[in-house]
This record gives sequence, C-alpha cells and structure tokens, in this order.
Amino acid sequence: MESINRRGLITAMAGALWPTSLWARADEGHITLPFANGERLLVRYPQKRPLIRLTTRPPQLETPLALFNEGPITPNDAFFVRYHLSDLPLAIDARQFRLAIGGHVDRPLSLSLTELKRDFPVQEIVAVNQCSGNGRGFFEPRVGGGQLGNGAMGNARWRGVPLRALLDRAGVRAGARQVTFNGLDNPQAEGVPDFIKALDIDHARDGEVMVAWAMNGADLPFLNGYPLRLVVPGHYGTYWVKHLNEINVVDAAYDGYWMKTAYRIPDNDCACVTPGGKPDKTRPIGRLNIRSFLTSHAPNAQIAAGRPMLLSGIAFDGGTGIARVDISSDGGQSWQQAALGEDLGRYSFRPWQLSQSLPPGRHRILVRATSRSGEVQPLEPRWQPAGYMRNVVEAVEIVAL
Repeated sequence: MESINRRGLITAMAGALWPTSLWARADEGHITLPFANGERLLVRYPQKRPLIRLTTRPPQLETPLALFNEGPITPNDAFFVRYHLSDLPLAIDARQFRLAIGGHVDRPLSLSLTELKRDFPVQEIVAVNQCSGNGRGFFEPRVGGGQLGNGAMGNARWRGVPLRALLDRAGVRAGARQVTFNGLDNPQAEGVPDFIKALDIDHARDGEVMVAWAMNGADLPFLNGYPLRLVVPGHYGTYWVKHLNEINVVDAAYDGYWMKTAYRIPDNDCACVTPGGKPDKTRPIGRLNIRSFLTSHAPNAQIAAGRPMLLSGIAFDGGTGIARVDISSDGGQSWQQAALGEDLGRYSFRPWQLSQSLPPGRHRILVRATSRSGEVQPLEPRWQPAGYMRNVVEAVEIVAL
C-alpha cells in the first residue's frame, strides 16, 4: 500500500455505512448486544468485513464476538477500530511520510519508512490490543462513554522496530522522564486536546514496546493506524497510538489531557469503587487485567441434550500468560478444567476448549481464567465511574433440547 487516496476513501466510507446485498441481507444488518440500548448496525468500511458500528465520527467499530472463535489471531479485516478525534489523516503518501524523534535527545531524527525497515533491527510479537472500555455497556449502574460490548479487542502478530532502538539512535539525554507519542489524527474543533500519550522512559526502553508497520504479515489497515502505530504489549489500547508520526523525549512527567485527566482509574488494589461512588485518588490506566470468554456459543444458543458438544473460547492477561481456564455449566456450583490450545506468547489470546454433554434445560456457562502470576477473574463485577477494565467471570446461558 503506497498511499491512501482521500477522495477514494471518503467515497468508499460514505457508501459503506449501510448494509447492502453485496455482503449482507437486510435482516443480517443489525445486531443486538445483551444490554439496554444494545441495538447496533453492522457496517462495512474499507479493508473491513461487517463490524458493529458504535459511532461514525470518529469511526468506532466492534468485532462480533463469534469471530474470535475462528482462531487466536484476529484477522485484519475483523480487527476493531477506535478513534478519539474525527479529523482523520485520509491522505497518506508512504513515500513522503516521516517519523520525527526529538525532544530531550542528542540527535533528532526524521526517518522514512524505508529507513525504518532497512536500518534498524526488526522484531515480531503476538499481542492483544484491547480498548480500556471494552464491556462498558454491561456496567451496572450504567456509566457514560461508548457503550461497548466485548468486541473492542483483537490479537495480532505485529512486526516493526523496537522503540528502544530508535531512542538509542537518537541518544536519550540524562534526566529523561517520559516519552510522548502523537499521530496524524487531529482535533476536530478548537479547544479539543490533541491525542498524545506518554510512557515512562524505562517502559519505553524495555525492548518490547514497538513501532509497528505490519499486522499479521500485511501493511497495517488504514483504520488500524497505517503506516505506523505504537504497540505496547500487555497494556490497554489507549497507549497504542495510530498513524504515529511524532515521538518526543521529555524531562518531566507529561501532563496533557489524555494522561492527566482522561484514562485514569481508582488508585487502589482493585481499581474500583463502590457502585455510584467516586475515587479519592486516581492513576493512569496501565496493564490489562485477566479476562476470558466463551466464543463458540451465543446467548440462548440451542444444543442437543445428552450429546457431546465442544465449548471453546479465549483467555488473556497483561503479560504473565494464562495458566488455566475453568468452566462451570451449572452457574458456578462446580468447575471443570479446560484444555489450553497453542501458546503464541504471554501477550496473546490463549485458546481453550472443553467437551461437554448437558441434560435438557437451560444452563448458565461460566468461564474463569487464572494467570501464571495467580491472578483470577472475580465472580462479582468491579465498578468504576469511567467504565474501564471490566473482567468479571462472564456468563452465557444456552438451552439443551
């Protein structure tokens, strides 16, 4: 992909907001997420299969949960989309693009894509990118913000250059505190703060944080950050800046809106407060907490009673890796350990499966993951006013006939 044509993309997007017979029948163009006001349109954007639309400006698209049953790697055309600013960079010429690295460094850099790919070490990592508000629509009491189901996540094989190599080439000066990241998307109105994120200098130099140009063996899709995005394994997607074009080393803690005010969580062990309450103190959101899902069966799916069936799904955490997944088919009275699938790395989805035979009736299936560090999903939901970090044991009711 050498460039993105502004007129072509605008035309394609404008003509793709409503389902057409080319890819979906009219009765397949809607989906209802299992919470109040959960009715959504399925829409197709350029380089994407039909996804669940939350908003149009900026585009926010969620992956239908059933697509995660296709395997632990989320296809590029099924990967969720999340923007904060609606002034998107719809004209990007890869031949003219430059990544600037400056600030508190000895040698400011301006690098072309060719130079990035040719002159620096290349690495790959499989890692989950999950929106901080994934599952926000399930919060009770309800909270403000995008009312997402559980599809604002995805797992991909990212390829690029370690951020540490870029910082070493620029020469980080003594006294550096943080590194900030900015992309080509811009505020849509005066007074709206630009979307700039920051990482502590030691985190930025850990060797795993990456400036990626490829996703699952192909160029990044435009809506997932073409031509470059930051990859921060084990951390929420708010740090994974898209259309990355500016990196700055700073000698003080960055206090921009998206760090000082937004994306903050209660500063306590559970990152939670009493429902309806407010935290006394907050901190920036950080690592993913542990989660798991049943992806093989939708709510109220009908199965044949007394016959073996295969339950399957995924689990992940913030980077220690999944140790086990346990399944209950009786609402939590008893548990069975599922078999874990291929391990693609400690930041990846880990598939699981369990064969079951259920008697006639309605069955409440629970999925609970345990990490290698001993973190276990809670049986009761934890609440916070921003609706972040939902990771309660999920329940799906199915019917055996």
